[in-house]
Parts: sequence; structure tokens; C-alpha cells
Amino acid sequence: MKFLPLLAGHSPSRASVTCTYRCGDACFHDAPNTSDNPTFADVLGAVSRRGALKATAVVALAAGTPLALAAPVSAAPEGRPKPPPGTDYQRVQPNTLDAVVVPEGYEQGIVIRWGDAVLPGAPEFDFDHQTAEAQAKQFGYNCDFAALLPLDHWGLTSLLVTNHEYTSEEFMFRGYDKDNPTEEQVKIAWAAHGLTVVQVSRGRDTGHLRPKMSRYNRRITLHTPFKVTGPAAGSDLLKTAADPTGTVVLGTMNNCAGGVTPWGTILSGEENINQYFGNAETVADPVKRKRYARYGIKGTATTRKWERFDARWDIAREPNEAHRFGWVIELDPNDPDSTPVKHTHLGRFKHETANIRVAKDGRVVAYSGDDERFEYIYKFISKGRMKPGNSAHARRHNMTLLDDGTLYVGRFTGDSPVAEIDGTGKLPSDGEFDGGGEWIPLASGNKSFVDGMTAEEVYVFTREAADRVGATKMDRPEDIQAHPYTGRIYCALSNNVERGNPGKEGATEPNPRLNNKHGQVLELEERRGDALALTFSWRLFLVCGDPASPDTYFAGFPKDQVSPISSPDNVAFDRHGNLWISTDSAGALGINDGLYSVPLEGRNRGELKLFLTVPRGAETCGPIVERKIVTVCVQHPGEVDGANADKPASHWPDGGETQPRPSVVAVWKPGRHGLEDIGS
Repeated sequence: MKFLPLLAGHSPSRASVTCTYRCGDACFHDAPNTSDNPTFADVLGAVSRRGALKATAVVALAAGTPLALAAPVSAAPEGRPKPPPGTDYQRVQPNTLDAVVVPEGYEQGIVIRWGDAVLPGAPEFDFDHQTAEAQAKQFGYNCDFAALLPLDHWGLTSLLVTNHEYTSEEFMFRGYDKDNPTEEQVKIAWAAHGLTVVQVSRGRDTGHLRPKMSRYNRRITLHTPFKVTGPAAGSDLLKTAADPTGTVVLGTMNNCAGGVTPWGTILSGEENINQYFGNAETVADPVKRKRYARYGIKGTATTRKWERFDARWDIAREPNEAHRFGWVIELDPNDPDSTPVKHTHLGRFKHETANIRVAKDGRVVAYSGDDERFEYIYKFISKGRMKPGNSAHARRHNMTLLDDGTLYVGRFTGDSPVAEIDGTGKLPSDGEFDGGGEWIPLASGNKSFVDGMTAEEVYVFTREAADRVGATKMDRPEDIQAHPYTGRIYCALSNNVERGNPGKEGATEPNPRLNNKHGQVLELEERRGDALALTFSWRLFLVCGDPASPDTYFAGFPKDQVSPISSPDNVAFDRHGNLWISTDSAGALGINDGLYSVPLEGRNRGELKLFLTVPRGAETCGPIVERKIVTVCVQHPGEVDGANADKPASHWPDGGETQPRPSVVAVWKPGRHGLEDIGS
């Protein structure tokens, strides 16, 4: 398979303009984690491989079960096995087209686009005559996470919930002056952030989801009140002039991935919040200054200049406002009058997501990744137990479960000699990157387990707490979810081009490549399969990139039979138990981002196949894989260097000379007797 030349830009992964608006040019700066907590090599020490395996075996015997995960494929299967259910489609070829490309025999349709009406009174979208009042009633910008919550038994009527990660002002307004944005442009951006709830419906013989006006429809913006819950609610660290109680925050922003709880609510992670707060350089106190910097909050003026129009974005005037973002939020789409909450017990960092697994005794466990280079993976175990049922009473109770429990951070250990992890991605002598690990407690309620930090400080400055206990630095932990049948945990580790740079941690077994441009997918199994366990085994399921490159690995499946993949971002599962992966920044391979399927069991384990690709400059987000339809959010189409609203590089989805618009797309397979199953 031949790849196109790498796209131009400051990074091999994505356009520099995307970095500017999405993460505040994080690529241009050193990662905020400058801690000297124990490295992977320090943890492993001088233990021989035999000794490490012996120690791992002791843990396994104590658990009463072997630590082995699903066995890797040891050799190419004879012949070409029939694709497992859910993956039987003609794979899409990598491309750079300005279109959504789907497999032969499949159809697609736009569900909703930036600016489409959501609430009554919303005007028809007019790119050249936008207003903040209109945007507050219209679908927001840059949709990322998405969920479909059925309102009937057949799935023909559902609630579509999406979040809106960030705004790209150069692509939203013609003639945009980044040094002098207008107040109306800023207010439009405030309204374009947040979340959308909209009712959608489809016929029995089509997968085309169509939005409609409904009592459920809702827009969450940067003016929507949120209730702060959990042990840090009311902390002095969260109090501001506008909210002296420290319990009510206006809005949510930079919401990345999310999840659907077992009780039918939505969790969404606030990620790159640092870029919105200006004038951190005015802070004189060295402790406070260091804590801001640990979250990437530094410098003077921001890119968007919001601090000119509202004091809360100015660290010099409202030093605590930044502490009120970086949380996991929860929204009840079933109640349009409900107040969404921010859960402080899950910690404050650049949450990619939070996803729930229910333990056998009814307690809930939430997993979350901190999406930045050299950051950590976290776990929360609730004290209370889930109430079954979908009643409003059960939901109200279950929405409190994330406010009392214990927060942990992950420490990973490999089972191979340090010398075998040389940074090239070459497999160690045991044939795979794998090992064990433990969850280190940080805080429970008002009790801190971190020396020198109060519980409130642990929750508000969680990164610092994780540094102190020696958590394992990972390559940008993104979406993390438990398999619905096996309970195994899958985490997308997107990339880390700083690994091995001077002064930075080098290769480790869970992060085995220096200058890691393409990322990997981690597979983790709790001891005895118990969600409450505090030890685990792990292995790298995929080491991503060009299959022809020696530093890639696809669970042992023959690499000449898989699709190329770079920068795994979101993960999902179909009803057959296959893993689906969407990508962000496949430009490192010179191709458009896409959505892939891969079996996790049997002879086809590791057979990665490209299902769809998104238009040039776009990212594939928020995949939903149902029996009859697949949906993805197409984020920032046409966002390439040198382009803007005056020089659009894409005209998707409307074609002609129109401006590109972030949108949700549905894909389905028509048949003689109605819709056929996806991947059948």
C-alpha cells in the first residue's frame, strides 16, 4: 500500500491552525508534566525478566485466575478466514478526498450541521449574518462526542446528544481579525460551545436520521448554570466574585469525548481548558504560578481574547475561575429542565472522557484519561450502589454516585528487561508489550492519601497529586471504555512526539516508541475481571502506523491484511463485541482520518479494517455503532493551514462554493427487505 507525502504544517499530525484553536498550541510547547516522579525503568529496577514474571505469577495465583488476556495470533491463518459478524464489508481505501467515503453498498446522510435549528424560533443559518441569539438556538460548532438514547423500543425515535468541543473563529467569520475580535463574534463563540440535545427519527427502511422540534431539545452554552457537586464543592479554591459559594459555574467548554451512563445520562469531559484563560503571567505567588503552569495556563493574552469582554477569563481579575473547568460534567437529557452538574470527585485535569462499568455489588467504576503528553489514566470507585430502572427517582439517585468514593491513578509495570524496550517499537523477546499494574489511591471524600496535599487540593490539582504518587506517564490517554461483555478496558493512546526528547522520559513498555507519531491501543484486564480490583494486567493490542513499518503491531494478525491507522482517539463497541476506533490526526500518514473496526477474539483478532473516511482537514469523532446504522461527528472539515472562511479548503457537506460545516453523519446499508445489519 502506498501512502501520500506528509501534509505540510508544524506537526506531522494535524494542521497548526487546529492546534491553535483546539488546544492552545500545545504542540508548540513542552508538555506541562515536568515532574520527576519515578520513571518506568525506576519502577522495574534491576528485576530480571524471570523475576518480573514470577512476581506477576504471584499476583495471578492470589487472584485465582491467570493474567492472560485473549491470546494473540501467532501466525497467519491458513487461507483467508471469513470476516466475523459486524466486520464483513469491503474496506475503504485511504484517501484525501473532500467527502465522507463509505464502503460499497452503503449509503449516508447528514443528520445535523453547525447552525441548524434546535430550538423554536431559531432562524435559518446564515453564515454572513450570524448572531449570538441565533447561535444559542442552533446546533453548535465542532461536534465531538455523540450518543443516541432511544425513546421507543424500535430505535426509530431517539435523543441525539452531542458536545461542541471548541470554536475555530477563522473558519466561522469572513475577514476575522484574530487580534481584534468583535464582541458579537465572541458571544457567538460562547453560544457555539457546550452541548446539544435534539430529537431525531428515522423510518424503518432508511438510516437517515432527521431532527425535529421536541420538548427534549436543548442547548447548553457557556451561559448555562451548572451545579458543582462532590467533596470540592464550596471550596475556597472554587469561589469567585460572581459565585462566592463556589457551587455554581456558568457553562462548560472544550468538551471532548463522553459516555452514556447505565442510568441514561451523559458524561462529558472538559479537556483543553487552559487556552481560554489570559494573563497568568501576572501571578506572583510561585506556588499558584506553578499550579497554573501544570495545567498549561500561562502567558498573557489568549488566542480568542475573551478576557477583554468578561473578567472571568482573566486570571489577574478572577484567579479561581480556571479551577471551575477541567471536570467531568453530567447531563440528564430526559429532563430538559434539569441542572447539569460538575463532579469534583473525579478530579480536575484534561478529561478526554469518563465511562462507567458496574461492579457485581452495584457500585460504579469510572475510567478517565488525561489527554496530554506524559499524563495519566484514572479510576474512580463509588461508595454507593446503583439503583436499577430508568425512573426519574433512580436517575436522581444514580447521578449522586460519582460524588462519593475513591479516586485512583494508574501505575503500569512491564515484564520485559529494560534493554529490550529500545524505543524502536521492536517487540521484546516474549512477543508482545505487556505487564501488570496497580491503582494508587489519591483521595476518598475528605481524606487525602497524598502527602502534603489536602483532599480539596487533590481534586482541584489532581495532576500534582498523581505526580507525587509516581503514576505512569502515558502517550496522551484519550477515550477509555470497558467492553460490554468481557469487562476488559480499552484505551486509545493517541501519540507523543516528545517521548525521548532531551529531559523527557524515554520509551517504556506501555509506551514503547520514541517520537511516537501514531499512538497505540491499550487492553487492560482487572484482577479476576473484578471492576473493584486494584491490580490489573495489560497489553498493547495495537501499535499504530503504517503496517509496512517494523514498529507496528496488530495483535499478531498478518500486517499485510490490515489498514493503516494513526492517532487512535475514540473507541466504541458493536453488538458482536468488535472494537471500533476513530482517529484524529491521520495526517501523520498523509491520509484523511477515519473509522475502523477490529475483532477482539478468535482468528481475526487484530484484523483492522477501514470503514469510512471523513473530508480533508476533518477529524472523525464520537462514533456510534448500532445494529442498523453508524454515526460519526465530522469535526473541523477544511481546517488546513492557509485556509480560512475567505479561502475555504473544503465545501463539505453542502458542496458548491459553500463554507464547510461540522456535522453529524449517519451511514447505513439498504437491502431488499429494509436495512441490513452493519458489517453483514
